[in-house]
Amino acid sequence: MSVLHIDDLRTSLTLNGRQHHAVREVNFRIEEGETVAVVGESGCGKSMLAMSIMGLLPSIAVVTDGHVVLEGKPIERESERQMEAIRGARIGMIFQEPMTALNPVLTVGEQIAEPLRDHLGLSRSEARRRAIALMERVRIPSAASRYDSYPHEFSGGMRQRVVIALAIACGPRLLIADEPTTALDVTVQRQILDLLDMLQDDGRMAMMLITHNLGIVAAHADRVVVMYGGDMVESAPVRALFRNPAHPYSRALLASLPRVDRDLSELASIPGRVPPLTRLPDGCRFIDRCPHAMKICQALPPRVPVADDAEHEVRCWLHVEGSGRDASAG
Repeated sequence: MSVLHIDDLRTSLTLNGRQHHAVREVNFRIEEGETVAVVGESGCGKSMLAMSIMGLLPSIAVVTDGHVVLEGKPIERESERQMEAIRGARIGMIFQEPMTALNPVLTVGEQIAEPLRDHLGLSRSEARRRAIALMERVRIPSAASRYDSYPHEFSGGMRQRVVIALAIACGPRLLIADEPTTALDVTVQRQILDLLDMLQDDGRMAMMLITHNLGIVAAHADRVVVMYGGDMVESAPVRALFRNPAHPYSRALLASLPRVDRDLSELASIPGRVPPLTRLPDGCRFIDRCPHAMKICQALPPRVPVADDAEHEVRCWLHVEGSGRDASAG
């Protein structure tokens, strides 16, 4: 049984009286101990997908179709009270900015101890002892003396370690890490990512890693889901994606990576930008920026395997036999 199964998920936002799909027919699984990276530019639906899983959507958003299945049980229709029991206990989340994820008027120790009391029923003293052990586990120096410190008394890297300790406090089966190294320098980024790898190996957690950094993906993920405009345009094992990207958007992302064997003055870029939610095309969301766009791209392409590899799927008419790939987009 997969730890997480996202089954043709659709999430819509209501803007000016109309519904717009912010997440459309996303489908993937995460197994125990596996890291699946969700990548794409800002505005591609990565964080909206995470909020759909966590049940933390804004009031104007709702899951309209599909399922979020956690260890065999659909949770997308659970009440807020039921989701409160799931969040923290079975699903942990590391948010992008630790300073906004932490309560500035509570000590970091109190914040880590709170879910231990709420979900595990520990006494105040036992929760304190366990919280200090968690702070040590994420390598916060002098953990016992830092228990009573406030978030502003920590550096950015140490605050992120506190957020990680909070996310794993109750031993969740799934950890969602939303840009966990944002605004951290390269050295601290490496430390945080290595720490997540270690914690995952220790607890056999499944992890969904949201990032736009393909270098992080290459070093830390097992599988990749590429999103654009709320659509999952490609999914593949990491090596397969880097060796043979199938979707034009995936190829463009990889081409924009700096490489030591290529002149940096020739660094590629993707023309244009992700369209706003209110102006997303009905068919392939990448049509306006794609150098291979055809008339048929005005319709939503199906998901098809790449080179008969069932683990490598793409949503692109270029890979659909008989799609008229020589037609123009005009």
